[in-house]
Amino acid sequence: MTLNNKILNFINNNAEDEFDSYYIYDNQKISEQCQIFQNISYKNKSIHFATMANINPYFLRIVKEAKINVFVNSILHLEEISKVGFKNKEIIFTSSALSNKIMKHAESFNVQINLDSPNQLKQWQKLFPEKAVGIRCNIGNKVKPYSTHAGFFIGEKSRLGFTPEEIAQISDKSKIKGLHLYVGTDIFDIDYFINCYKELADIAMDFPKLEYLNFGGGFGVSENGEKQFNISEYNTRVTELMNEISLSYGKNLKLILEPGRIIGGEAGYFVSNITDIKKRGDKQLVGINASTVQFPRPLLYPETAKHPVMIIRDGIQLISDKNHSTTIYGCSTYSRDIFSENINLPELRIGDTIVFGNSGSYSASSHMQFLGFPKPKEFFV
Repeated sequence: MTLNNKILNFINNNAEDEFDSYYIYDNQKISEQCQIFQNISYKNKSIHFATMANINPYFLRIVKEAKINVFVNSILHLEEISKVGFKNKEIIFTSSALSNKIMKHAESFNVQINLDSPNQLKQWQKLFPEKAVGIRCNIGNKVKPYSTHAGFFIGEKSRLGFTPEEIAQISDKSKIKGLHLYVGTDIFDIDYFINCYKELADIAMDFPKLEYLNFGGGFGVSENGEKQFNISEYNTRVTELMNEISLSYGKNLKLILEPGRIIGGEAGYFVSNITDIKKRGDKQLVGINASTVQFPRPLLYPETAKHPVMIIRDGIQLISDKNHSTTIYGCSTYSRDIFSENINLPELRIGDTIVFGNSGSYSASSHMQFLGFPKPKEFFV
């Protein structure tokens, strides 16, 4: 991966500044990803950025300027996006195991809500007997579920959503105004998306007053930055499917999508400096001025979070074919404070800058207080 001049210049201009490790985002890249989803051909649609990926107010303002709405799953995020100016139907709230207090609080924002279980639906109907609501659906094993690095999102191994049996037992389906589905995370297989959507469409035919089908997110972002999600094929196929569904249903149903990591993942970088190097035979162990609690994806998903690594020395991105097996570790005593393990990098020096790519989503927003390191600053250029 090669850093563009805008990102490289920012890093070089701040090399001697007060920053320790920090995040930097390419504003234009975020906007471009928003526009890709806005360009989906099906007209009656609403695109909602999943704020768990990045809750930074500046990031949210870029999303809002691109006329993308938001999806949240907590009261804290609901309040944060409200401060940025999102309101009412621009917001989707979907969570699980809601208390009466949280359910009432979420409803007071007049947002679109999807419930996760039969008990949650009973609870809602006691609180708001005349108000229709959406439900999250688990299509079971009608499509063989993918196991992703975040686990299962459909099927018997998933805790989420109404099962087909529970959906069939809903007594008054006229009080359901939308069906929500989330099939997985970081998926590139468009056949899988479409096959799951078709199962939701079959379920939809039993609900007489639907307004929307929410197909969720899960659009793939590769760890090495090379593989791209085929949004063109996805656009064609999801548009065709929604036209078919609307024709069968007898009504132009709204399509809702909830892209998360794909909106800002490739737009973000985590920047740190080498502060120590240990030579162990033909390997180099490289210590940096950061901890994985500040950049948690490698800590949470050590087997799959393989972020591309770039080296800057004397203001220039270092390219070398003389590679050494390298492990990059953090500045704590925690044994699992490892950013990258057994990757090939040039011979490094103390003072070199290390930049981790694909760091714009589920990175800064996942900061932990564990180990006692502060949340890094975030910059937008």
